[in-house]
Amino acid sequence: MKFISPKIKQFLLLITKLLVVGLAFYFIKSQLSEKEFNWDIISQSIAQKKGYWYLFFLLVLTFLNRFIEILKWQNLAQTVRSTSVWESTQQVLSAITLGIFTPNGIGEYVGKALFYKKDETGKIILLNMICNGIQVLYAVSFGLAGVFYINSLHGFLPAYTSVILFGVILLLFVLFFALRKVTIKTYSLELLLQNIKKIPQKKHLKNIALALLRYLVLLHQYVLLYHFFGVEISYFTLIAVVAAVYLLASSLPNFQALDFALKGSVAIYLFGFFGVDEWVVTIVATLIWILNLVIPISIGSIFVLLIQPKKLFQENG
Repeated sequence: MKFISPKIKQFLLLITKLLVVGLAFYFIKSQLSEKEFNWDIISQSIAQKKGYWYLFFLLVLTFLNRFIEILKWQNLAQTVRSTSVWESTQQVLSAITLGIFTPNGIGEYVGKALFYKKDETGKIILLNMICNGIQVLYAVSFGLAGVFYINSLHGFLPAYTSVILFGVILLLFVLFFALRKVTIKTYSLELLLQNIKKIPQKKHLKNIALALLRYLVLLHQYVLLYHFFGVEISYFTLIAVVAAVYLLASSLPNFQALDFALKGSVAIYLFGFFGVDEWVVTIVATLIWILNLVIPISIGSIFVLLIQPKKLFQENG
């Protein structure tokens, strides 16, 4: 882009920013306008004796969910350069905003890379894979446990499904070790593992601990909301169902803007075994979407608009 004058670059960047922010809020508005709310359920729940306490702790968990993610990224980003909590906040929330348009939030990788030099892009993508990868491992582990537990109670999966599932997992492990040294255009799984090992062990351990804490916070956001709406299911069963919903919905290709619709439909099916009102399930899925995505995107949009054009073009060519 050296043949384009700085003023034109700044203008194009401004247009791109406005387009991203505009589309983000368009997606949010279009999704919310299609949802109907049973306001009676919400008002009755707020009016209960401990209603406001539920809301207070829900907001605390919502803050912790995103703040822990910010700390996770700061921990890993510091292997590239010194990164403050404020800088990590800008990068995480901007990346979420940019990731809303891509399947399963792939755009987050590009969003974070915009804050770094061009020759650091590869490492930023690797760090983002590590940051998100550990969350996926927890989601799969807890989610499978939840699926099998619910299945033991209600048998919604055929008996042979467990055998197939374990077979697929075993096959993936075999393929991983068999193909790890296969090189495609200088890239291989072996090289990926070597690059991961170069990151200090303390960074990995902190990432693992923070990821577990964040996953537990996310689960308890759901638990708190279902209790808020009067769902009387044992704590262990509720955790199992939520973990299963999170796994099954996250396993399907989707856009973050449509995330709550997918999780809501899966949740309605699984919670149906326990007699939970569909309205409650729908409202919980929508509120989680608003708290964990809409609010961060609203803040992230500001950061997207404030990314300095000079810094962006100087560092990224």
